[in-house]
Amino acid sequence: MKSFLRFAMLALVLVMVALAAALTAMRLAIHGQEVAVPAIVGLAPADAERQLAGFGLHMDIEREYYSPQIPAGRIMSQLPLSGTKVRRGWQVRAAQSLGPMRIAIPDVKGESSRAAELNIQRRGLDVVSTAQMPFADAPADQVLAQSPPANATQVAAPKISLLVSASADAPAFVMPSFAGQPLGSVSRVLQDAGFKLGNVTVAAPVPVNGAAAVPGDVAVVPLTTSPPQASPASIVVSQTPGAGQKVFAGATVNFEVR
Repeated sequence: MKSFLRFAMLALVLVMVALAAALTAMRLAIHGQEVAVPAIVGLAPADAERQLAGFGLHMDIEREYYSPQIPAGRIMSQLPLSGTKVRRGWQVRAAQSLGPMRIAIPDVKGESSRAAELNIQRRGLDVVSTAQMPFADAPADQVLAQSPPANATQVAAPKISLLVSASADAPAFVMPSFAGQPLGSVSRVLQDAGFKLGNVTVAAPVPVNGAAAVPGDVAVVPLTTSPPQASPASIVVSQTPGAGQKVFAGATVNFEVR
């Protein structure tokens, strides 16, 4: 019995030693793949890439900024920061310096969006975004504002955002009913409201026997009689667009009169 207990204790010790060795090996394997990110700020991109490659890391230059401290063409920032532990194969994101700002921000307010974009690009700058908004006092596609403003200082990046006027939508109206009103007064109301008078047709006359005429019937007249003509005193029978429909300023309205 004692020999069995000694054997069991020995086996347990061996298992614990094996587990400890396995954990140590795993820890070494994991941390053996980790490296400390070197400092690359102030280096030229080629030198920074070579230094990172020596640690099994890669570099990606994502942005460019003006900097009065870092010379143009040098790395001005990095992420992760130097000293950070990362796994081999990690990508270090960097920003490159454009040096001190030497280009004046142009004033493009009042120009068309296309002319403003060309003016900005000729100076080595970029249009990063263009927003539009309706503006009643400016023609469509005219620059209303810009950021940074003209001749701004302490600009971080060579990018400009523009605010451009958009064409305002024509005002909408609900078409009223003109039935029973004289054509002359209706024409004046339409012109004052910004609408156009379209085709005016004369409805078929009421038959002599008193039967009601159907709107849209074509009047049948003898060959010796001239076709009926609309006059300012003619009364509106129907209209297109009809009453209650949504219309926009400048729309054309057609009438049938008698």
